[in-house]
Amino acid sequence: MSTTTRRRRNTVAALLTATALAVSLGACSSSGSGSSAATKAPVAVPSTAPGSTAPGSAASGTAMDDQPFGSACTAVPKDGAGSFAGMAKDPVATAASNNPLLSTLVNAVKQAGLVDTLNSAQNITVFAPTNDAFAKIPKATLDAVLADKDKLTKILTYHVVPQRLAPTALTGAHKTLETDDLTVTGTTPDFTVNTTAKVLCGNVQTANATVYIVDTVLMPAS
Repeated sequence: MSTTTRRRRNTVAALLTATALAVSLGACSSSGSGSSAATKAPVAVPSTAPGSTAPGSAASGTAMDDQPFGSACTAVPKDGAGSFAGMAKDPVATAASNNPLLSTLVNAVKQAGLVDTLNSAQNITVFAPTNDAFAKIPKATLDAVLADKDKLTKILTYHVVPQRLAPTALTGAHKTLETDDLTVTGTTPDFTVNTTAKVLCGNVQTANATVYIVDTVLMPAS
């Protein structure tokens, strides 16, 4: 074999070796990149859409319509039978007897013999006048009403609606146990009953009733 031919073969072999090496290195580089990508931590996917709040999170809060509201709510005891939690365990007449704002109303209910009636009723709404509401009535007039069981019963049953009314359902006309309608206007937390009685503390729950404490005694039309 001539020297020229031998040189040509060596050159071709060197070129083939270099090409094979380049291909091998490229394959290793490509394989290494893929392995690195596979070991990267996955991207976290938000559990809620941007701008939304996860259910039950602190930011979601509690709607006012789900809890008592109003300026007089601060006068309700923080604990014990007269507190919101305590009242929720008792039927309405019993619950009211533990609330210091409602002692005159409780006395009137006893005078009318309505304790058992109210305690045994199911799913009612009671508009409960405070002691100050009864104090607006001249003493002679109030004493006369308390002594007249029929009239007293008529007035007290006018404060009771035979269904539970949440704040969202409070506005409008509602037939009472006395049979006359009463009318509520406004929105949470500012409600007015029959244009004169303001709700001071609303959406108070008892075992069988939703209570709205008002600042004026309601009077039926007849």
